[in-house]
Amino acid sequence: MMRGRVAYAGAIHEASPDPNGVRLADGRVRREDEVVWLAPIEVGTIFALGLNYAEHAKELQFTRQEEPLVFLKGPGTVIGHRGVTRRPADVSFMHYECELAVVIGQTARNVKHENAMQHVAGYMIANDYAIRDYLENYYRPNLRVKNRDGGTVLGPWFVDADDIEDVTQLELRTYVNGTRQQHGNTRDLVTDIPALIEYLSGFMTLAPGDVILTGTPEGIVNVNAGDEVVCEIDGLGRLVNTIASDADFGRA
Repeated sequence: MMRGRVAYAGAIHEASPDPNGVRLADGRVRREDEVVWLAPIEVGTIFALGLNYAEHAKELQFTRQEEPLVFLKGPGTVIGHRGVTRRPADVSFMHYECELAVVIGQTARNVKHENAMQHVAGYMIANDYAIRDYLENYYRPNLRVKNRDGGTVLGPWFVDADDIEDVTQLELRTYVNGTRQQHGNTRDLVTDIPALIEYLSGFMTLAPGDVILTGTPEGIVNVNAGDEVVCEIDGLGRLVNTIASDADFGRA
């Protein structure tokens, strides 16, 4: 089952896909551009993974880390499908990161690898932007890179875990202005989903609504104001986002 959340006519609505756009919970159908898309769920703590695809690590000239490289993201980073992300005027290299987002469905504490997937409620697409100018060292990304307002796009849908036949074999694709720039598969994760849940729950409690962003494959290119970035993952839909300038955000 695919479900999302949108704002329309002064209210927030549960939504589902429709051939003509989006179907609100009350049965009304609206075009995608008639509604404001929100993250499909009320997001809890967001955990993000760095260098979790081997070829992407090689692309950035990093060797494999000894344990998962995890960092946290604040709630202000999140926007929904068809949202707009700001590109600061003073940067030279800002890029997208198409990622499988794993949503925790039940409390997880000291979970073993073989039981980890029982704690997964479902999945979303994430596009987690980074600005390479701001990176400092291996123990990165630092706060300014990965906690920027509107820098993490989630959606358009939350998809139940039972509706994904094999989460270890999902294709990821990113298009910039219609040209495919990024392509990968979840089979190439350095640390897989059960191992991530085991690792995180070994020292902290994961709660329903927490989200794990599992990393991005190789194929990153710079994006500029006006670019349209589309991330696709098999079975999860098509996440659209636009880059805007400082001036578009009223920042001279």
